[in-house]
Amino acid sequence: MPTSRTGRPPVQRASRRPAVSRPLPENPVQRLYTRARKAWDRPLTAYYLILGGSLLITVLGLVMVYSASQITALQMSLPGSFFFRKQFLAAVIGTVLLLIASRMPVKLHRALAYPILAGAVFLMALVQVPGIGMSVNGNQNWISLGGSFQIQPSEFGKLALVLWAADLLARKQDKKLLTQWKHMLVPLVPVAFLLLGLIMLGGDMGTAIILTAILFGLLWLAGAPTRLFVGVLSIAGLIGMILIKTSPNRMARLACIGATEPKAGGADCWQAVHGIYALASGGIFGSGLGASVEKWGQLPEAHTDFIFAVTGEELGLAGTLSVLALFAALGYAGIRVAGRTEDPFVRYAAGGVTTWITAQAVINIGAVLGLLPIAGVPLPLFSYGGSALLPTMFAIGLLIAFARDDPAARAALSMRQPRFGRKRAGGAVPARGPRRWNTMRRRAPSARSSGER
Repeated sequence: MPTSRTGRPPVQRASRRPAVSRPLPENPVQRLYTRARKAWDRPLTAYYLILGGSLLITVLGLVMVYSASQITALQMSLPGSFFFRKQFLAAVIGTVLLLIASRMPVKLHRALAYPILAGAVFLMALVQVPGIGMSVNGNQNWISLGGSFQIQPSEFGKLALVLWAADLLARKQDKKLLTQWKHMLVPLVPVAFLLLGLIMLGGDMGTAIILTAILFGLLWLAGAPTRLFVGVLSIAGLIGMILIKTSPNRMARLACIGATEPKAGGADCWQAVHGIYALASGGIFGSGLGASVEKWGQLPEAHTDFIFAVTGEELGLAGTLSVLALFAALGYAGIRVAGRTEDPFVRYAAGGVTTWITAQAVINIGAVLGLLPIAGVPLPLFSYGGSALLPTMFAIGLLIAFARDDPAARAALSMRQPRFGRKRAGGAVPARGPRRWNTMRRRAPSARSSGER
C-alpha cells in the first residue's frame, strides 16, 4: 500500500456527489395563482358561482331598489318602501321557484317545456284583448292582476323559448336530424317568430331583441352553418331596421347614443344624459348609499331600467365593477355547465339561459353607459320588476340543477360529511385527511364522462 511522506496510509476521500438542482421557491403571486387555478378547476366551482353570484346580485339589487325607489314612491304619495316591499315579495316567491327548479330532474324540466310555451303564448295573446291588456310607457305588454300588481307575459316567453327549443333540438340531435338545415330551422324559427310577433304587437322592442339573441344562441349551439346563420341574422336585421325606421320614438333613442346634452340633434336625450351624469358623479367609491342626487326626479326609471346608474352614483366605480364581475362569473359558470355536459338538452338549455341573462345585462348596461340605444329592458335579478325576476330566478334554478347533475359534482357532493347528524356505526368517526380533488376524481371514474378536463 502506498504511504505518504509521514509514513501513514493516505486518507481516502469520499467522491463528491453531483450537485442536485433544487427547484426555485414559488413567489407569493405564483403560489396564489396556482391555488386559484386548482380551486377554479374543482367540480363544484360552477355550482358555487351560480348559486353565490345570483344570490349576491339579488340581495344587492334589493338594497339598490330600496335606495333608488324611495323618492319615486314619495312623489306618488306612496310609502317610501312601497316598491321595495313588492320586490322583496317577488324575491321570496322567486327563491321558492329557484329551489323547486334546482331539485327537479331533467326529465320533468323537459316535460314542462310544452305547457310553459302554451301558457306563455296564451297570455301574450291575451294582452292584446281590449279591457285585459294594459299599456305602460307606450307598450301594450301587461295584464293587471288587481290592485298594484301586474304581470308581463313576454318575460315568461323567454323561459318558454329556452325550454321548448332545448327539448326540440335535443330530440332532433338524438335522431341525427340537425345535419339538415330544414330540421334545424323548422319549427324553431317559426315558433320564435310567433313569439316575436306577439311581443312586437305591443311595441316592446327591447324584449324582442333579447328573444332574438336567445334564438341565435341556440342556433349557434346546434351547429348551424355559417351561411344559414348569416341568412337568419340578415333577415332579423332587416326586419329590425324597418321597425326602427318606422318609429320616431326608436329613431330618437338611436340618436341618443353617446349624447352629452339633453337635446341632441332634436332628440330628447334627457334620460340617457342624466344616466351619464349619475355615473360621472359617483367617483371611485360613490357618494354613499342613499345619497344619490339624480334619483330626486332628474333620472327617469331610476329603480328599473337605470338602476345601474344609481348604483354607480352611490357605490361608485367599485360598486359597478362588482356588479359586472358578478354577471361575468355567472356567465362563465353557465358556459362551463353547457360545455362540460354530454346531455344535449342540458347543453341547449344552459346555453340558452346564459345567452338570455348575458345579453340582457349587456343591453341594459350598454344603454346606461351611452354605448347602446335605450331598449327598456331591466337588469336581470337587479332591477325592480317581479315579472322579470320570477322567470329569471327559475332559470337560475335550472342552471343550479344542471351544475349539480354533472357526474364530478355529484361525486363531490356525495363525499361530503354532514356537519350535524347521526354518527357512523360503532360510534367512531374515522380521521379525515386533507381533501384532495384529484383523489376524489380517481374514486369517481364516472366523472370523466362529463367532459371535464
